[in-house]
Amino acid sequence: MTTTHDHSTDYAAEHTPRMGWTKHVPEVYKAIVALEVASKKGLDPLLVELVKIRASQLNHCAFCLDMHSKDALAAGESLQRIVQLSAWEESRHFYTEKEVAAIELTEAVTVLTNGFVPDEVYEKAAKHFDEKELAQLIAVIATINVWNRFAVTTRMVPGHYTPGRHH
Repeated sequence: MTTTHDHSTDYAAEHTPRMGWTKHVPEVYKAIVALEVASKKGLDPLLVELVKIRASQLNHCAFCLDMHSKDALAAGESLQRIVQLSAWEESRHFYTEKEVAAIELTEAVTVLTNGFVPDEVYEKAAKHFDEKELAQLIAVIATINVWNRFAVTTRMVPGHYTPGRHH
């Protein structure tokens, strides 16, 4: 049995942005874009997208999930690894040890109310990333969390992003 779902009218009604925040604080937007660019330097682009997707899943940020899933696919990531990311603990075999360490660190930094960043999570990441890379990774995690908070709070509408564009 095949069913089709047309959510276009429901979707538009439920997803009206509260404001176009970037036009109200263009200096903040430009600063975050600069932080975004600086944070990714020297890191594997696919790893960066996995981190952004996982943080966005945790923060329930539909706009950033749409964006970074599309960017990951455009960069060559597999659909299977993107889909399995929400259940990565049961799907570890899809990811390298280094990616798992980055995903675990992403969760710890994103959800600080779960006991901050445990030593074992930080130490595991430190085994896979040198100090510069680890600092870059923390910057990527912090930056996607900034984007998520703006997008979720202002109810940015997902579904219209084209890979290759900035936020």
